Amino acid sequence: MAEVAILIAAHDEEDCIGPTLAAATAQTHPLAAVVVMADNCSDRTVEIARSFPGVTVIETVGNRHKKAGALNEAWQLLRGRVDHVACLDADTIIPPESVAQWVAQMDAESATAGISARFTMQPAPGNTRWGNLLARLQKAEFARWTDTALNRGGRTSVLAGTACMLRMSALEVLHAERCAEGVTSGPWSYASDVEDFELTYRLRRLGFETKVSFTVRAYTDAMTSLRALWAQRMKWQGGTVEDLLSIGVTRLTLRDWGQQALGLLAAAVRFGWVATTALYAVLGVLSFHWVWFVVPLLFVAGDVKQSLRVPHRDRTDVLLAALLVPQELFAWMRAAWFTRAWVECLVSRYVTGRKKDRWAAQYAAETAVAA
Repeated sequence: MAEVAILIAAHDEEDCIGPTLAAATAQTHPLAAVVVMADNCSDRTVEIARSFPGVTVIETVGNRHKKAGALNEAWQLLRGRVDHVACLDADTIIPPESVAQWVAQMDAESATAGISARFTMQPAPGNTRWGNLLARLQKAEFARWTDTALNRGGRTSVLAGTACMLRMSALEVLHAERCAEGVTSGPWSYASDVEDFELTYRLRRLGFETKVSFTVRAYTDAMTSLRALWAQRMKWQGGTVEDLLSIGVTRLTLRDWGQQALGLLAAAVRFGWVATTALYAVLGVLSFHWVWFVVPLLFVAGDVKQSLRVPHRDRTDVLLAALLVPQELFAWMRAAWFTRAWVECLVSRYVTGRKKDRWAAQYAAETAVAA
């Protein structure tokens, strides 16, 4: 039977670490270890984690590399002890059968180095109505992302750090490659804001498969304010752009570059539509025609169809898709952070040479919301 450890990197997560650990320790597959890397915590995260029997809590000392540093430190401790490590965010809950399902797929696919969960988020009673609206929009967005990956046979270019299982032997191969490059810290890169994307790319380059599970579902917290959502997506998008600029266009990044091109095209179309409409209004030649409503109706039909694929959907999820406006406003936000991230990254790379600390920006935004 495969030896598995669950690894949770946590920074000031007292509000969510309890339910996460309760789910992690309730797995049907026997666990060799459940490790919480308490990274520079100043709240009750350590106290709560230590209240769970069998959970090992390690407090990082002097870690300046945030989540990647905590993951590398834990990996060093687990080397040679386990076959697989399941990495979870501190606000992510997995059902009891998750580890067993991950292991079954790992056993069946020797070339697979990692398997991401199908993660989603749900509206919560403690959220405001606005917060739950944002949660539902994010739930629909990630359902679309999951379906896209599963339609490709489960192959993915990012093993989401939210919840995934990694094969330790594959991480050893990756570590050896990094050591040959003079980097001895571990498999996770300190140069990337999206360490899961960079890790996945390196594993794929080594010839391994990276997948999204057809069975494992994970439940994580949504961003419930515009400020927190913006900070999170600027970190994700900005980090991805920086990594792609560093890697370049290769056989393995063609799809990712294509997605970036489509995102920028979608933003350009929206901005161009506003500019053209405003110009026609100023010139006094703006008029409406019934044909204008055909495209929005097609968008609504597509969104409603997609809403039927949303996990644990209810009538509100379908209604939001049918109303068009909420989804379209979210699309405008996506266009904004897509464009802003590209501008920031290009200016940083080719003009100022200064990189923004997006981890700090996201943490500050989430802390402000919690306060």
